[in-house]
Amino acid sequence: MNEPLVSIITPVYNAEQFLSETIKSIKCQTYSNWELLLVDDCSKDDSAKIIKQFAKGDDRIKYIKLEKNSGASVSRNTGISNAKGRFVAFIDSDDLWEPQKLEVQIKHMIKEKVGFTFTSYRYMKENGDKTNKVAKAPSKINYDGLLKNTIIGCSTVAVDRNIIGDFQMPLVRRGQDTATWLKILRNEKYAYGIEQDLVNYRLVGDSLSSNKVKALKRTWNTYRNVEKLNIFKTSYVFCFYVFNAIKKRI
Repeated sequence: MNEPLVSIITPVYNAEQFLSETIKSIKCQTYSNWELLLVDDCSKDDSAKIIKQFAKGDDRIKYIKLEKNSGASVSRNTGISNAKGRFVAFIDSDDLWEPQKLEVQIKHMIKEKVGFTFTSYRYMKENGDKTNKVAKAPSKINYDGLLKNTIIGCSTVAVDRNIIGDFQMPLVRRGQDTATWLKILRNEKYAYGIEQDLVNYRLVGDSLSSNKVKALKRTWNTYRNVEKLNIFKTSYVFCFYVFNAIKKRI
């Protein structure tokens, strides 16, 4: 099989602590036809130095610098705009992929002719130790299902632009990934899950995603201000969201 190009998008902001590990997990992929677009959102640490060092030895690794600090949505959109691949995938700068992640996912998408997939993911401690807790991907999920259960992890997603078309993320500071999947699912019937846990999601103490109160506020804001749901529909699906969020962490 001729391997189609996969463009991997990573927003980077003061990510020096874990960035090398993340890049190494991409370089270890059994699927070799990829480009990694690392979009530096004006980091103040050594993130740029780390990226440039990796890029010297591998021309698949691209460094893009934003002119001003703009947030993850602008960073990801800049990556998407510069992406040359048929497939677009995402990984956050502190997460890790299992070596077979792309191979399993892209082969599945081509075989089944589906445009939007995600995988299960395993929670990982800040120090890199894997836990026994896995967020299991359902076989498929639609728009209403995703409102009730935000199970799609950004670092697990792959999109076939031949099927889905070009897309961009909503320009919101937080929760733009879930808002993007909802946007795609307005037109696409399902996102398809791959049961294997092919991504390790790092629980970092001071990260936005690990702050439960902020996560609740972010999701409510997505429902009300991005999806424009009325207060009754928002309250209804939000109850399911909270229940499923608790279940994922137990």
